[in-house]
Amino acid sequence: MLPYSLLDLAPVPEGGTAAEALANTRDLARHAEDCGFARYWLAEHHNMPGIASAATAVVIGHVAAATSRIRVGAGGVMLPNHAPLIIAEQFGTLATLFPGRIDLGVGRAPGTDMATMRAIRRGMDGPDHFPRAVTELIGYFRPGRPGQPVRAVPGEGTEVPVWMLGSSLYGAELAAHLGLPYAFASHFAPASLAQAIEVYRRGFLPSESCAAPRFMLALNVFAADSAAEARYLMTSMQQAFINLRSGRPGPLPRPVADIGAVAPPGLIAAVDQALSCSAVGDPGMVRDQIAALIERYSPDEVIFTAQIHDHAARLRSVEIAAEAMMSLTG
Repeated sequence: MLPYSLLDLAPVPEGGTAAEALANTRDLARHAEDCGFARYWLAEHHNMPGIASAATAVVIGHVAAATSRIRVGAGGVMLPNHAPLIIAEQFGTLATLFPGRIDLGVGRAPGTDMATMRAIRRGMDGPDHFPRAVTELIGYFRPGRPGQPVRAVPGEGTEVPVWMLGSSLYGAELAAHLGLPYAFASHFAPASLAQAIEVYRRGFLPSESCAAPRFMLALNVFAADSAAEARYLMTSMQQAFINLRSGRPGPLPRPVADIGAVAPPGLIAAVDQALSCSAVGDPGMVRDQIAALIERYSPDEVIFTAQIHDHAARLRSVEIAAEAMMSLTG
């Protein structure tokens, strides 16, 4: 069976609170585990009123403690925001508490705006800073060497799997060069998807941790028992993108009956292009759309994200996605 996973941004819904968002994340993770999802990933963002997963490692621990089988990890940690040693210690601690269940996806974007990036007090030191940081991070997870001056404790010897994340050819090239599994952010930046897959697979160099290319395809899913309801649910994500592109990020908006009343057609078209790697509709429609995307891109794994305002509707959307995957690849 083709593995399928879930990416959660711990969305804070309009009218809700961060505490409710984190409780919903815990509940969704349990539901995902029951539905056969392989992984449950959380993403680092800062200064975003609609996202409650800024302290990503803390939320991963919150989810891992509430589940028992599903792998839990970061999709991802924005490594330029952190010292590699600190991330190794955080995820090494998680791997020690939850053996065999922790993943670490890393990206080079700041996950925030420039003012917040300055507040974090870190930045890229040069064009080779990120590759050096990734290599340093991976080294901390390996068994210690005699005379090694700096060690991650806990972390050393845990061999936490590291994934490369990206939305451009840079991440594909680096993942291939380092021999890492690769997840492309096609759920919001699909423009370079096909080329990135080709670059990654063609240039892949086997490593100790990954003998062959492993590519993960990211898809939005807005699924419901009727196509009309699914399209209605999607308008929350459309509005969130419109607000972000207009410089007005905020909580995940309530859905609207007419997205055309929210923004001009040109902006809606640009947002819909960004969200084009999506499965939207009733169970049959979603199954067919997922099947078409799998056939087109031949991923080794699919990761879904469902940014839906109503928690019960989100649970149902995730359930429909799991049913589709089981019927396609079971």
